[in-house]
Amino acid sequence: MSVNKNYMVFSGTATKYLAEKICQSLGCPLGKLQITKFSDGEFAVSYEESIRGRDIFLVQSTFPNSDNLMELLLMIDGIAKTSLVCPLEQSWLPTC
Repeated sequence: MSVNKNYMVFSGTATKYLAEKICQSLGCPLGKLQITKFSDGEFAVSYEESIRGRDIFLVQSTFPNSDNLMELLLMIDGIAKTSLVCPLEQSWLPTC
């Protein structure tokens, strides 16, 4: 069976372990992403490899604080700036 590996999985800082397990299950490496936190509370996100022409999956929790949500939004913004069509689908998993 031929599997199309034209996708990449990236993780924010809150869900690195989960993303590694997802990648292990899919048989693909975790994408290289640099998230820099500055002393004034700002964030910068940069993709360390080419994402053009790929399907991108972002794994990031939005709980418990707004920093996680901001990381996710900046990761989405980085994808959008590569001139890709970016349909957004959110999957919500309940947490206790």
